[in-house]
Amino acid sequence: MAGKEIITIGREFGSGGHEVGRRLAAELGLKLYDKELLKMMAQESNICEKVLEDYDEKNSGSLLYSIMMDVYPTMNYVGNTLQRQIYQAQYDTIRKVGQKGGCVIVGRGADYILRDLPHVTSVFIHASDEFRIGRIVEYEHVSPQKAKDIITKADKKRASYYNFQTEKKWGNVSSYHLSLDASDIGIDGCVRVIRAYLEEKSR
Repeated sequence: MAGKEIITIGREFGSGGHEVGRRLAAELGLKLYDKELLKMMAQESNICEKVLEDYDEKNSGSLLYSIMMDVYPTMNYVGNTLQRQIYQAQYDTIRKVGQKGGCVIVGRGADYILRDLPHVTSVFIHASDEFRIGRIVEYEHVSPQKAKDIITKADKKRASYYNFQTEKKWGNVSSYHLSLDASDIGIDGCVRVIRAYLEEKSR
């Protein structure tokens, strides 16, 4: 089961979603893809990795703008297509990774991009504000108020990106196979539940 299963993990900022993915990949002997995707995208698309980092899981009107230019080419505007190129590079990289099977992918709308492939399990990790703020204060060494601001901005960017790039809603339980509260069952608890789900699914 573990050798071919693809687990995608969406997550609220500060919920521990990356840590869940890291531990799950280690326990199942699967490759973990998160920031590693940016390096792969840069190598295969010839787009500077720093540029990819700046656009990572962010959405702005310019992508919609460039799509509009495709739909209505007679409109008298000039726009660049950098974001469209970046999304295409990300799409191609995630598809390539997914078609190999057996991996854990964190974020970047991978659940939607790989939705037609077999053996895909999508998970969303969320947590209470108190839990998330506590983690950010501990790891980023900032005040609780600063941590709250960081969380609000990061979640807004992720939601905007996901909602625009997919036909689903970020964080909505109907968008995923599993939605888990890390503040309720902990990081280890999330890993155990996902493993139990995969085992049941494989029967």
